[in-house]
Amino acid sequence: MKTKFLALGALDLKMSEEADGVMSFEGYASVFGGVDAYGDTIDPKAYDKTINLKKRDRPIRMRWNHYGPVIGKWTEIRTDEKGLFVKGVLTPGHSVATDVYASLKHGAIDGMSIGYMPKKIEVLEEGKRLLKEIELIEISVVEEPADLGAKVNDVKNALDACSTLKEVESILRESGGFSKTDAVSLVARIKTLARGEHDAEQRQKEEIARMFGVSL
Repeated sequence: MKTKFLALGALDLKMSEEADGVMSFEGYASVFGGVDAYGDTIDPKAYDKTINLKKRDRPIRMRWNHYGPVIGKWTEIRTDEKGLFVKGVLTPGHSVATDVYASLKHGAIDGMSIGYMPKKIEVLEEGKRLLKEIELIEISVVEEPADLGAKVNDVKNALDACSTLKEVESILRESGGFSKTDAVSLVARIKTLARGEHDAEQRQKEEIARMFGVSL
């Protein structure tokens, strides 16, 4: 299962708590257009089959952090011109669900993330991809963009596709969670180390050439 994270600020999140204690929220779990940090663009029709609940063997679960407990249920899942819109109700009396709602209200949680399997992919130029059909497995409220191992692998894969240090800086910011200042500083340090290694290698070659009386 793969994951894609959408930050809290991009969710258009709305929350409500009724007198009987029912806690609900709505917003976007995924958005269309543009290229994300992994080089993927989601086709506006990618979710059409998977959100047809009448044709599914099981519901799309609402989970905490992908592999945590089911904390509620989705009452509406649909697409519009912006993306994948969802409405959900957190389970009353569920301790984790209650904590999640409190954290959402406080803004202490990062956002939502979909758990999915890509079904149809079109490879575009420069290693970018168009996800044309997605099998949606679950939608999680998350405190991190993904579990740490998955996040590290996603960053590594994204870095493998980089051809310039500017692209490395962008990946560090978008996928690695670095601030702009930290990303720029790290890239500058990499450049300095690379230059130092090149100079050291050149000096070593010159020393060997001097010892054997040859010219480079």
